[in-house]
Amino acid sequence: MKQHSDNSPVLKYADARIDRAAALRETPGWVEKALKQSETRVIAVWRSRHLLITTEPDRPQAVRLHPEVLGNVDELVFLGMEESTALFAVDLSDRDEPGVTLETEADFVDLRRFGPLLSGQDANLLAYARAMLNWHRNHQFCGRCGSPTTSEQGGHRRRCQKPDCRQVAFPRTDPAIIVLVEHPCEDGGPPRCLLGRSAHFPPGMYSTLAGFVEPGESLEQTVRREVFEEAGIELGSVRYLASQPWPFPGSLMLGFQATARSSKIVRNDAELEDARWFGLDELDHFGEADADCTYCLPRQDSIARFLIDSWRRRFA
Repeated sequence: MKQHSDNSPVLKYADARIDRAAALRETPGWVEKALKQSETRVIAVWRSRHLLITTEPDRPQAVRLHPEVLGNVDELVFLGMEESTALFAVDLSDRDEPGVTLETEADFVDLRRFGPLLSGQDANLLAYARAMLNWHRNHQFCGRCGSPTTSEQGGHRRRCQKPDCRQVAFPRTDPAIIVLVEHPCEDGGPPRCLLGRSAHFPPGMYSTLAGFVEPGESLEQTVRREVFEEAGIELGSVRYLASQPWPFPGSLMLGFQATARSSKIVRNDAELEDARWFGLDELDHFGEADADCTYCLPRQDSIARFLIDSWRRRFA
């Protein structure tokens, strides 16, 4: 597991070396000037698909386009400076076809399929672009008066165009907790962990419990509420471990570990189709998320997998 200098973990989709350069995008005329530079590049998204070179399927690479190959586009979003290169994102979803002429062999593909194989830099940049463009798609109109909005400061805010409103909206992300709950075995052996599966999961996949933060809640309160709502279990200690921007479609996952006060599960059938305790020996026989097996672990690029693997390593 890659780590920051302070020994905190670096998760997939959270490892880009990019300067978001707020001071530059706020400088009048800078964005327009940057788009005319020959070094400037653009990450294109078409109907939630990303442009990748996949000639080596186990080593996909994100394509950074020159703005000229895009033709006419309404809006570009400034992502930041990748070393000395100004990097933008564009949403081509309104086109029947992407309409991008390429010199290299590349295609618009599902990030869910290739995300685990991307470099940390490419994975994070695509997640960032995806989240920003998703926010723009959902904020074309003012939430206060319903009038059209326009992009400002390189796409990092939108302003209502109604003269007596002029409400400003800023990009947002939805915070959600995700938690590995453990409980000691009654015989004094190694603890077990609580995993559940939702009806929309791939066949056989079990994962840690998760849920969105509600207004007026602390993160720890959300952890306790979600576990009780989904599995009927009250928690003792709750400890924060790590976070991950999750690009499907765009939330911030805040990862915790917690200790259960009891092992009795009262499952909420509206939330989960199954929930159970698993021991270390059982997890050793789990397959990968895309494997044809009875029990599968979450995707390797997910914070859910990080939480499970970190817990297993404690007893290795």
